[in-house]
Formats: sequence, structure tokens, C-alpha cells
Amino acid sequence: MNVNVDRFYTCRAPLEFRPPFWRISLLRLAVAIALFPFALCAQNPRGSLLVTVQDSSGGRVAGADVSVTQEKLAISRSGKADVQGEARFDSLEPGSYTVTVNAAGFAQKTTAVTVAVSSQPLLVVTLHPQSVEESVEVRDRGPSLASQPIETTSSAIKTVITSSDLDEVPLSSRSFANISYLAPFTAPVEPSDPTKARITAVSFGGSSGLNVDLSVDGGDNNDDYIGGFLQNFSPEAVEEFVVRTSQFGADTSRTNGGSVIISTRRGTDDWHGSASYYYRGSGLNARNALDNPEPNPKQPFSRQNEVGTLGGPLKAKKLWFFSSYEYVDENASVAYSAKSLSEFNALAQLAAAGDLPNVSSIGAIPSSVPVPFRDTLFSTRVDGMQSSRSQWFVRGSLDRNHTQNDLLQQGALPSTGATTTSNYYNVLVNNQLQFSPSWLGTLTLEASGFHHTKIRNSEVGEAFNFPLTVSFLATSGLETFGDNQFATAIAAFPVQRDQQKYQFRYDVSRIAGPHDVRFGINLIHEPVLRGRLTDNHETIFTYPQDPSFYVANPGVLATCSSPTPDPNCPTVKMTGPSDGSFSQSIRRLGLYAEDSWRASSSFTVNAGLRYDTTFGLFIASGHDQSVNPALAGNGVVSGIPHDYRKAIAPRLGIAFAPHASNRTVLRGGVGMYYNDLAQNGWVDAFTAVNKFNLANGTGTAALIDPKYHTPYALMAGAAYEHAFRNNWRLSVSYEHQQGVHQYRRYEYSGFSLFRSDNRSIYNGLAVQMQHSFAKRFELTANYVLSHATTWGATVGELFDYVNGVSNVHDPFGPGDHGPSGEDIRHRFVLAGVLQLPWQLEASTISQFESARPFTMTTPFDVNSDGVANDRAVVNGVQTTLDEFRGSPFYQVDLRLSRNIIFRERVMLRPFAEFFNLFDRQNPGNNYVPDISALPMRANSVANATAFCLNPACTQTQPITTLNQLRFPAGALGDFFGPGTTVGIPFAAQIGLKLSF
Repeated sequence: MNVNVDRFYTCRAPLEFRPPFWRISLLRLAVAIALFPFALCAQNPRGSLLVTVQDSSGGRVAGADVSVTQEKLAISRSGKADVQGEARFDSLEPGSYTVTVNAAGFAQKTTAVTVAVSSQPLLVVTLHPQSVEESVEVRDRGPSLASQPIETTSSAIKTVITSSDLDEVPLSSRSFANISYLAPFTAPVEPSDPTKARITAVSFGGSSGLNVDLSVDGGDNNDDYIGGFLQNFSPEAVEEFVVRTSQFGADTSRTNGGSVIISTRRGTDDWHGSASYYYRGSGLNARNALDNPEPNPKQPFSRQNEVGTLGGPLKAKKLWFFSSYEYVDENASVAYSAKSLSEFNALAQLAAAGDLPNVSSIGAIPSSVPVPFRDTLFSTRVDGMQSSRSQWFVRGSLDRNHTQNDLLQQGALPSTGATTTSNYYNVLVNNQLQFSPSWLGTLTLEASGFHHTKIRNSEVGEAFNFPLTVSFLATSGLETFGDNQFATAIAAFPVQRDQQKYQFRYDVSRIAGPHDVRFGINLIHEPVLRGRLTDNHETIFTYPQDPSFYVANPGVLATCSSPTPDPNCPTVKMTGPSDGSFSQSIRRLGLYAEDSWRASSSFTVNAGLRYDTTFGLFIASGHDQSVNPALAGNGVVSGIPHDYRKAIAPRLGIAFAPHASNRTVLRGGVGMYYNDLAQNGWVDAFTAVNKFNLANGTGTAALIDPKYHTPYALMAGAAYEHAFRNNWRLSVSYEHQQGVHQYRRYEYSGFSLFRSDNRSIYNGLAVQMQHSFAKRFELTANYVLSHATTWGATVGELFDYVNGVSNVHDPFGPGDHGPSGEDIRHRFVLAGVLQLPWQLEASTISQFESARPFTMTTPFDVNSDGVANDRAVVNGVQTTLDEFRGSPFYQVDLRLSRNIIFRERVMLRPFAEFFNLFDRQNPGNNYVPDISALPMRANSVANATAFCLNPACTQTQPITTLNQLRFPAGALGDFFGPGTTVGIPFAAQIGLKLSF
């Protein structure tokens, strides 16, 4: 595929494709599957093993008998080495295995090897003459990040993380995703929506983390309304997981970013378990100087995690169970800065003077507001051995959490908060059946559900918005006082959500000589995908200046009801009553075929083809978009969108190990990856066609472009990996991702239009070094140089629903192209574990990255199109998308622990964890993004040339550089959860873990 990148970005019109009739596409796919065997490394919660048998001279031994056994899991497989002396074993549970090799004329050889999730290690077994009796135990892979073997047959770029890694390193949010940041081309990112404020998000390839696929035990765990991860799991429930950033297989669907595959823990014939306690308190935390500086009282905080696990046999060699439980008791708070408190007091003066409509008092002004959070995470799994050919397991998981004073943030009074409740459940059944030594089938059945509600702290029917409440990220609301409108400057989010999903998946693999062929089907039935946006009657007052301005200029508000109001009078908007509900029933179908062909002992070709389509993507409340009232006479588009039927995605990868080496590999590949847009991007078009709004004409005027095309990414990557003989390993990787048909919102006079015509580019180069020195020291360090760009108006994100258009008549105009919000030019990550004297252990995760960008906006309508979505003008020149940069992010997390052995299998581990060890202030890119909200007021929001030094602006300071406009907005408070890149001060955590 030949893509001209320069032409891609200079094209001024949306990309056009003329699809053939969809039946032709399906026919082509069927023919392709029938005639061509394809494959790549599978999206499998299990792993594979490639055994190479050779003699002492290096010659391959064909026909050798190879058996693989796992006594604790009662797993046994056998096979014969082919003409290349190789034997493959698919779909093995992650864990340690014993490999036994017998061949005529040679002594039996027994070797130990560990198989990881979604990986295929190469085990080289060297046989000696029968006269030499030998049985040697070798550990081919240690149970940690730094001691993984090189996979010489895989073309995927990935990182495997084990339960030992999760257990040893400090996890600030007690989330498996905290350690995903160790994978090159990933980065922490704030969750994109407060609906899932506690679900840790991961950015892949400069994206906001919504375009990724999360699979747990082979089941779908994706949010189909917002995108990204859905249900959370305790780290104690995770056996291991793999983070794949590029070149993953054809069996992986619905991602044009990254892929995360989790395998949960299971029971064995040995009883095992643990009990843990984690404690954090304000006495162990530093003051957050961004929001809570001296001399204000230090904000309260406490958090306790209580964790327990237990696993063992229900019937030895036949039936096992494993359960994990975690309870979180957190009492956080939002502390108000001196700036916020000053403005709140000014607001109280306005209310007392009768200058706020229908409000005589805003109540007491606290220095901080408590934000209690409770969370219960539970998972249990039962595994059964039906026979040596058939294994089953059933897993059930839930997550129930509750937050009071949710959505509060810096610059917002307690009335704007809400009570949030979220309940998740997931039930999965899996069967693996070996039809013959070469045929294997895997069945996955899953049912999952999600219910979410938000209830306001106040219901006064009014909201008052001042500039001090605005902050850059989509984590911030707009209200300073009054009712929360459950909307940011970018998008609205639901006050109620329900998602029910049922999945049927069947995968078949066949090993035939040098070919490992796989094919399968994935069917998702989603009868419930619904929610509700706030829809009651509200009066919203939006003030262009902060309260202190109106206190200093008391005559301004007195003119607001006159025929000639002052320009600083508030705008008044009335909303509702309407029906903000939307309801959908969706089906998704995926088919794939793939093959991993060992062309020689040095060269592997991985090729695959995938087809995906969705049924009912644009049907809401039983209606398609033909009944949308905004369609008639809009003058821009005619027709309605339809499900896309041409998402055929070829994928090709290679792996080359020079001279059949098991220490060096060159890998590369290209592929296409499709993923539907998140429904939240165009939810207004769905609420417009519900029964109430159709009958009363109360819906939002919003349309979806009839030329909808499923977004996709063109990915290309290459990597070099080499293991030195002194336990050092080097890898160099390059990734290119070109996003096509992404989201943009066009604001026309009278209606919004959602189109899939946006584009993006990501290029990244990663260098990683790893070292494993026996059991004393392990180190992983990687550096990534990258650049991500896209198109937008005031926000630019890759594969997100927030990007807009400044000028609908010139959507790809000057200044609209720039870096994405997660454009990190330089990023360095260090992780290590060091064994110290007296059985002490130290471990760290340290992250260092260059500043991320942000955009400076203005409430002034610069292009006179009637829409306030313009970038600020400074000294007569309009700023561009994401032209500004925040602050570099540095965070060092450290853990110290000591293992105290009581008996052979009983151990107590006291530990202390330190997050942001050096207490660096990290405002990230959470800078004040609105030129009207700067702490130093600009002389004009239409064209800022100076700062006002007094309320009347008779004294000014010239603006000579854009850096003068950079003011940190503070921490994110609790609007978006605890945060990952912004405003986390030093915090310590102590605890105990008893395991057996």
C-alpha cells in the first residue's frame, strides 16, 4: 500500500471512497478466507510454545517426541517434531511447564519453560547421545518484565507483564493499567469522561486512550458509548497481561490504537492465597501547592485498601477455584486555592447585593470539600478438567463503586457536585477442546452489564458559569455555582447509562507442518446501549468576567436589563424541558483467518485478513436518522448514514532470526485496523429521534453525515531485538500510524453536523534496554521519541469525539492543524527491582516526559460565524491548535519491602510506597485555556495586547511573548478521579501482605 503522507495532509477536502455494493464485499471476504490461510499472534488469554529439537552439533532432529505438561494444572500435550525439528503447542494456560523430548539414539531431555499470555517463546532443546544420561532443568523465562525471552516468530510489538511485576512495583491507583505505561509508545492520560473517572486510561500512539481493545480471558471488555476500558479488575485477580502497540493479529478487532489482553488467576492443586492492607493518610501526603498552598489548612485525605485472595482444589486434578476481593475506603477532598476562595467571596457579595437572579446567598464557603469514594472489586474463577482433551473455566467478576460530591473541581462550589453510582458485572465461560493433536477449538461465551447514575447536589433550576471554573482538559465542568449541567466545554456526558452485552466467540487453530492456521468468528449482541443526558428546565448564566470584576465594577450588572447593556453582561440560555434519553440495540460481527508460516528455521511470515461490521449503529429509539427534524431543509446534507460494510482489514508481518538464532530477531509489518466511532460523539442526533422530542420538537438540532466511513488506522512498524549473553537485551522499534476517517463536529447556523473526515499521523521511535542479573537486580528502561498531529478547532485528539471545526467553510484551514493533546516528543521510563541486604527489596517506576500541548481559546467570535469555538488572537495574530505547551512531567515512585519467612510457604511482607518521591509540581498541560479566565486579565478578548494591572485597565503591561499567557490551572480535583498526569503531590502508603 503506497500512501503519500504529504498529499494526505495537504488535501483540503474530506477523503472520498466509492464502496462497491456490500454483498460484493462479503463475497470477496468469503473467497479470501476460503483460498488463503492467514495469521498473526492471536488475541488469546493463553500462550503458545515453539520447541526446536537439535543435536549437539546444531543439526535439527526430525520426528522427536515432544510432551508438554503442567502438573498443577493437570495439562498435558504431546506432538512430534517436523522436518525442521520443530513442534508447536497452541493455547497453553500461562504458567511454568515441563517439556520432555525423546528421540531414537538420544538420551531423554527434560526442560522447564514458562509460557506467557499471548506469546510464543522459542525453547531450544539440545539432545545428546544415549550413552550420556542427562536430565537438566532450565528456566527459559523468569516471571518478570525484564526476563522475558525473545520471540523469534512474532511480528507484534508488545510487552508482557506478569503477576510478579504487579506485586513488586508501586501502583499509585492500584490498577493494572498503572504498569502498562512501561510499554513503549504508551503514556498515562486522564480518563476522557467522568463516567469512568476511576478506570485508569492508557494513551497509545498519541491518542486519548479511547481507541483501544481490552480483552479479559478472551472476552470483550470495551465501553461502546465512550470508548476505552469498561470494567476494572483488582491487580490481585490478574495472572498476567500483554500490552500490544502495533502489528497484532487478525483475530484482534475494534481497535485502531492498541490492544491489552488480560489472563486472570486460577486455582491449582496447591492451596494459596493472601491478605493485604494498604493505608494512606493526609499525614503521609505532602501539601498540594497548586491548589492548597500555605497558609490554608491542609486538605484532608485518607485511603485504605483491604485485599484478600484464596485458591485451591475443589477436587484434586479435576476442579479448582480462585477468588479475589478488594475493598477501597477513600475519603479524599477538593481544596480550594486562594484564587478560588477570593472569587467565591466576591460571588457571595454579588448574591447578597441581589445581583444574582433568584439567589440571595450561596451558603457557607468551605476551604475544602470531602469526596468520599467506596469501591468493591470481586472476581472468582472455577477451572475444570473434563478430560485430557477438554478443559473448562467459568469466571464471574463485579465492580461496585459510589462517590459523593463527585465532579467537584477547583473553582466550583459544592452545589455543583453530584452523587455517582456505578455497577459492573461480567460472567464468562470458556472451553478448550483438542479435537486431535493438530486441531484445537476454543469457545468463549460472555455476558456483561454496566449501570451508572449521577444525582445532583442541588436542583435550583439555575447555573452560574464564570471563567475561573474553566480548565483545559475534558475533565472540567463549567458551573461555578448552582446545578451541574453535566457538560464540559467540549461535550455532554450522561447522567444515566446502561450497557448489556452478550458475546459468542469461537476460534479454531490447526498446526500442519510449518503452518499454524487459525480462523474464527466473534459475534456480539448488545440489546441495551442506552442512557440519558440532563433534560430538565435550567437557566444558565454565563459571565465573561470573574465575580471580582463585577464587585469592582458594580455598575456593569445594573445595565444588563437596559436597551444598551454593558458588553460584560452575562448571556442567558434556557434549556429543557426535553427528553435526553437515547436507546440502541446493536450487533457486531467479526470474522478472521490467519496463518503463521515457518518458511524456514530463520524466517516466519504472519499474514491475516479480518472483516468487521456493525448492525444498528445509527438506529436509536427504534428510528433511523430519516425522521430527524433537522434533516429537512438543512441545506448542507441530504440522506442518512448507514452501517459500513467494507471494513476488510489485511495484515502482514514477518520475523527473521539470522542463522536461526534465538537471541536476535528482526520484525516488521503493515496492516489496517478498523474501529467504530464512540457513540458519545453524536449522541445529540440520537436523542433528537426519541419519541418525546419528535412529538414536541424539543430535541437538539444535530445530524450525522450520510457519507459515514468507519475510522481506521494504517499501521506500519519495524523492530530489532537482541539478547546479549551477559543478560542484557536491546530492542529498537519504530511505529507509524496514519488515522483516516476520524471524528469532527461542524457547527452550522442552527444545527451541528458530525462527520468522519478527520485525519492524524503518529510516528514513534523507541529504544529499550533490559537487564536481569540472577535474582538480585532487574532493570527495564525505554526512551521514546514521537510526534502526533491531527486537525481540530480548540481541541485536537487522535480517534476521539472532541475535535471540532473552526470554520465550516474551510474545515482544513490555517491554524487548524497541530499536535494532538497527547503529543509527547520525549518520554523516558525506568522500572527496576533491586534485592538489598537483610532481605530488603526496592522497586521503582519512574516517568519523565516533555510537556504536552494545549490551546488558548477566546469567547469572542473571531470569524463571525456565530459559534464561540475560536482560538485566541494575540497582538493581531490568531494562535494555532495546541500551539502552547504545559510543563514537563516528572514522577518517581518507589517501593521498599521486606519478606519475612515464617514457614516454607508462609510469608509476611511489610512495605512502604512513595509516589512522586521528590514532590514535583506537575501541572501537566492543565493550564488556563481561556484568555478571558487568566489570573491577569487581558485588555481585550478579541485581540489581547496587554494585561490589565488595575480593575479599570488604565494601567497595562504589554504582552510580548505567548509564554506570558501560560498559567497553571491547578490540579484536577475529583472531577476526573485521582488523576495520573496532573497535580499529584508526594504521597506515601504503608501496608502489609501475608501470603501462603
